[in-house]
Amino acid sequence: MTIDRRIVIDTQSQCLTLYQGNILLRQFAVSTAKNGTGQLEGTGCTPLGEHVIGQKIGGGLPPNAVFVARQFTGELYDVQLGQNFPNRDWILGRILWLEGQINGYNHGVDKTGALVDTKLRYIYIHGTPDTEPMGRPMSHGCVRMRIDEIVWLFDKVEVGDLVLIQ
Repeated sequence: MTIDRRIVIDTQSQCLTLYQGNILLRQFAVSTAKNGTGQLEGTGCTPLGEHVIGQKIGGGLPPNAVFVARQFTGELYDVQLGQNFPNRDWILGRILWLEGQINGYNHGVDKTGALVDTKLRYIYIHGTPDTEPMGRPMSHGCVRMRIDEIVWLFDKVEVGDLVLIQ
């Protein structure tokens, strides 16, 4: 039996919604890119269109686990660590690594040969410190969530689930 589960991320309202079929399961305030939306590598924009969850990273780790390059650093985020490294772009708790599904738009290269590949741009849905605002575009391209909310979402979704970013 196929489960019709999908995530819809609205970059205008800064909202992530999880659906099962036509039923809204839960909605969260998120933070997408401060540079707006766009597909090109190096822009710091959140890519649009149809994606899937390509990989889930961090299952079984503490909720405040710190990641660098998708690897657990052994650090656990707390206020003191945040103060010690005020300029770090924190990736915390869990990572849902996204893969674009539209060739030439958010997968591969576009017609000019420019990279537009969401996965190769390392675009994730991930946790961020509670001190970071939600509901406002502030990220470097990823979709940021509260730590407890990304942990909840991580446990409800699977690799291959649809993620629509609009």
